[in-house]
Amino acid sequence: MINKSHRIFTGILLIGTPILFMTAFTTLQINFEYPDILRQPAATVMGKFAAGGSGLIVNWYLMVFSSILFIPISVMLHPYLARENTPYMTTATTLGVAAGIVQMLGFIRWPFLVPTLASTYLDPSTSEATRAAIEVIFTAFNQYAGIGIGEHLGYLFTASWTILIALVMPKSKIFGAWLGWMGGVLAIGILLGVLEPAGVPLVGLINAIAYSLWAAWIVILGVRLLSTKEM
Repeated sequence: MINKSHRIFTGILLIGTPILFMTAFTTLQINFEYPDILRQPAATVMGKFAAGGSGLIVNWYLMVFSSILFIPISVMLHPYLARENTPYMTTATTLGVAAGIVQMLGFIRWPFLVPTLASTYLDPSTSEATRAAIEVIFTAFNQYAGIGIGEHLGYLFTASWTILIALVMPKSKIFGAWLGWMGGVLAIGILLGVLEPAGVPLVGLINAIAYSLWAAWIVILGVRLLSTKEM
């Protein structure tokens, strides 16, 4: 038997985390032109970052924090879906934890690495050779930590976790078949994001829409969990 406080705390996390993430993400879209700015030259990105000041760094901290919160979400949701005939739920929970970790690793470069790079790059006393080296470092981290780890692995692990828990939901008294089907469709949309680096058209847009709807789906899971009497 799962106690009431566990259910309430899990529900609050499910509702609060995607709201925090989407609020921080939307603020970055408005104030930093994210994620479109990542397709701009390194010099443009660092100039825009420096102009954002401490408020922009706090905004990135919130992105990091929201990705970390996905780790306890995956773990705490597990007992509401795991049954004897769903042994793959252990794999699902592991993938959920991995999704939170890789997204955190992708975001965390912004409040820690980028401020130093931008400050040095924009310093009038910095030589052109040093600026060129900083551009290489910034681009390398953007491709590896951002696109490779944060986005590519983030999409893969998030979609895999979502598909596996969605498979359980049709037999769940708490969530139900319609939430399972919705989660499966949104997971496919998220997974298509891994094809964007290959130049496949429209997958970036599909991924962005799927992620926004997925955040709303997570909120619905939280509402269902808080309102249910089935334990």
